[in-house]
Amino acid sequence: MPISHSADLPGIIRISDLVALPELRLAVVSGAEHLDRRVEAAHVSELLTPGQWLQGGELLMTIGLLLPMTDRDCAAYVRDVAGAGACALVLGLGRELPHQKAPEPLIRAAGDAGLPLLTVPDEVPFIAVTKAVFAARAAQQRLALEHAFEAQRRLTIAAASGNGVLATLRAWRAATGVDAIVADPVGRLVADSLAGPPEAPGADGSPDAVALLAASTDLIRRVAARGLHGSGSSSDAEGVRVEVQPLGARRLRGLLVLAGPVESAARLLVSGLVSLLSLELERRHLADEPVRRRRAALLGRLLAPGTTAEQARDVLAAAGLAAGSVRGVVVGLDMGPGDGGDPAVGDAADAAELAADLALALPGGLVRVAGGAVEAVFGADLDVYAILGRFAPGRPAGIGPAVEPDAAGSSIRQARSLLAVSRAAGHPVEARHGTASRLLLGLADARTLAGYADAVLGPIDAADPGGELVATLAVWLETGGSWDETSRRLDVHRHTVRNRVDKAMRVAGRRVESGDDRFDLWLAARIRRDSPG
Repeated sequence: MPISHSADLPGIIRISDLVALPELRLAVVSGAEHLDRRVEAAHVSELLTPGQWLQGGELLMTIGLLLPMTDRDCAAYVRDVAGAGACALVLGLGRELPHQKAPEPLIRAAGDAGLPLLTVPDEVPFIAVTKAVFAARAAQQRLALEHAFEAQRRLTIAAASGNGVLATLRAWRAATGVDAIVADPVGRLVADSLAGPPEAPGADGSPDAVALLAASTDLIRRVAARGLHGSGSSSDAEGVRVEVQPLGARRLRGLLVLAGPVESAARLLVSGLVSLLSLELERRHLADEPVRRRRAALLGRLLAPGTTAEQARDVLAAAGLAAGSVRGVVVGLDMGPGDGGDPAVGDAADAAELAADLALALPGGLVRVAGGAVEAVFGADLDVYAILGRFAPGRPAGIGPAVEPDAAGSSIRQARSLLAVSRAAGHPVEARHGTASRLLLGLADARTLAGYADAVLGPIDAADPGGELVATLAVWLETGGSWDETSRRLDVHRHTVRNRVDKAMRVAGRRVESGDDRFDLWLAARIRRDSPG
C-alpha cells in the first residue's frame, strides 16, 4: 500500500507516515504530540546503552530483553536513547517475548523524556518496519528527483520563453520559494525574482532586492574576484543565509545571489539554474556586440586628429558621457614581466573580451581595441585603479591626465607611453605632474640605482660622514638652486648654504654652472631619498 506522504518537501519521512501504514500495526503508547519528527533510518538493538551506535533520527527497535523494568533503569535507558538523537522507540510485543504490553516504567520514562514510544505486535517482524522505513525513504527520494526534474523543466521553459533572466528567476522562486537576484560583474542589479527588470544596470529593483544586494556587497566582491572559479556563502546579521554563484561560460558575466536556506530538493536545481542564467547572459553579451562596435567607432571619432571642442562634446553627448574633463587609459594585452613584456601576447578574442569588460565597468566610457592594446576614455572622476584591479589584474596599464574632451587624444598618447614603465613597475602607472623622475627610476633595479647614487655622492659622503653636505645639496637642487628658499627650509643662513654647496661641488669634482653636473647630483640625491630604508 503506498505511503501517505507528509505535506512537506519531497525527501522527508515522518513518524506519523509510518503509523499511518496499517500493515505495520504500530500503536502509539506515548508521545503522540511528537509524531512529526523526521525518520532517517531504522535500527535494532538490545544493548542497555545503544546511544553510542546511533547517529540521530533513528527509529530504535527493541524487545527489552536485557532492560530491567524499573523506573531508574528505564529512565537511564531512555536518556541514553534520546540523548543520541533517536526519533522514537519501538517495543516489540509477543506471547514468547519478554513483554506482551508496554511496561509502565518504560512508558513513564519515555513520557518524561518526550520520546515517542510505539509498540509493534509479534506478527509484524522488525525487518518489516525496517523495510517500510527504507522503502518510504526511497519513495520520497524518488519523488524529490521527480520534483526536481519537473522544476528543471519549468525553469528551461521559462529560460526559452524569450523573457530572459526575469522569467527564469520567477520560475525558480515558484519552484523553491527561495528569493534570487542576478547582478552584473560590477555588482549592479540586473533582475530579481520579485520585480521586473531594471531599465538599466544599477536602476532600482524591488526594495527587498536592493537591500539584499547592498547586504551582499562584500560577498559578491569576493566571489567576483575569483571569476568563475568559486562560489561563496555567508549569513547576515539576522542569520539569513546568502549564497553567491558566478555566472558565465568562459568569463564572468554576472552573479547569482540566493537568499535563504536552499533545501536538499532545491539544491538539485541550483546547477541547472546557474547553467540557464549563464546561457542567457552569454546571449545578452553577444547581442550587445553591435552596441560596443558603435561606441568603439565613437571613440575613433573622438581621437581623430583635428577634432574640435564642439565635435568632442557632440561625441560625448552621443555616448551619454556628461563630463567636463576626461582621461584616457591604455591596457596592454600581455600580463606584464612574466610574459616577457610583449604587448602582442593577447589574441584578438582576449582583446575583445577585455574591451567588453571595461566597457561594462566604465559608465558612459568609450572603449576600443587599437594598436595591440585596449584604449578607453572615461570621466575624470572615476576610480580607474579599482576598475583595473578588478577587470585587468596583472596587465600593464597607463593612465593619462585629466584633459578637456577635445584633448582626449593627448591623454591616450600619454597613457600609451607609460605601458613600458607599467610593465617594469608591475602595476598601473598614472601620468602626473612631478612624477617623471619616479617613472624613470622605476625602469632600473634598486641595486643599480643605489650603485649609481654611491658613485656620484661617494666623495661627498667621505668628506662629510654626517651627511650635512648631501642634505643641503639635495634641498638646493630641488628648489632650482634658490639660496633663499634652501636657507628657509633648512633654517640656516644663506651664506652657510652657499658654503656647503660650494664645498660639495668641489669635493665631488662638479661645477655649479654645469647643467649635466647638477642633473647627475639631483638624480643621485633623489635615488637616496626614494630608496627604501
